[in-house]
Amino acid sequence: MRHAKKDAPTIYEQAPEIKPGQSIELLKELHILTRDGKLNQDSRRKLKQVYHLVQFIEPLLKDVEVQKNGEGATVVDHGAGKSYLGFILYDLFFKGRDNGGHIYGIETREELVQKSTELAARLGFPGMSFLNLSVAESTGSDKLPATIDVVTALHACNTATDDAIDFALKKHAKHIVLVPCCQAEVASVLRKNKGKDLGRSALTEIWRHPIHTREFGSQITNVLRCLQLEAHGYQVTVTELVGWEHSMKNELIVATYKNLPRRRPAERLQQVLAEVGLEELSSRFYTGQPAPQAQEAESTTD
Repeated sequence: MRHAKKDAPTIYEQAPEIKPGQSIELLKELHILTRDGKLNQDSRRKLKQVYHLVQFIEPLLKDVEVQKNGEGATVVDHGAGKSYLGFILYDLFFKGRDNGGHIYGIETREELVQKSTELAARLGFPGMSFLNLSVAESTGSDKLPATIDVVTALHACNTATDDAIDFALKKHAKHIVLVPCCQAEVASVLRKNKGKDLGRSALTEIWRHPIHTREFGSQITNVLRCLQLEAHGYQVTVTELVGWEHSMKNELIVATYKNLPRRRPAERLQQVLAEVGLEELSSRFYTGQPAPQAQEAESTTD
């Protein structure tokens, strides 16, 4: 008795990490899958990392759709690189929704912008655009809408993360997702002012040694960013982005606009800047004027 020939396993069976309906061609183009449909260990880790981020972002996109009565979200991904996140997010969430959602990838390397543009056209992803701009340039660019729903910046180096926050604030973003990277500016100011600050307070011992200057500079930068967002009415949560390979600094900052009281975080921000000798950076970590609703809320809670 002959046994029926067993069908070869599908790619989805070979790689159960791949979600049903996910574009195999996209995963091959992003070099997550090999040409014969295999996942190596490095690719498996990369896919897991992007999925982890998508899990944080998808609920934000759904929240925007609810607020906009079903209309799709506009997303700007700063420092997009090869746009792994943008493409997979579009493939898993935006594809087939046909509700006007759009993802903009902002990237300074022209060759990556060109490749991403060609790939989006080849895959039939009409709701994706890629712009050859710096984060700072994008804030005033007429190629982007006046308001953006969700802003992401993943390992945008040094002050590019602050530029992304500035972009998000000026574009009235409902949600902001940040994974900061190599924050050097604050550390350089701490280093420059170290001599005159050392005798001022015992707390300056925290950054007296060069390695501590660097580490404390990185830590305080993110503290200031969180206070700045809170001073503009955002609710901020900070957590760890597990398993991200690029950096040992895997802090994930998620901010959602709630029109919260602004005065206290604004005051705390100025106090921290003064306490650690960073007053000269107050224009970077700027605060907004409290909205009338926020002032009323504060007067009832103070």
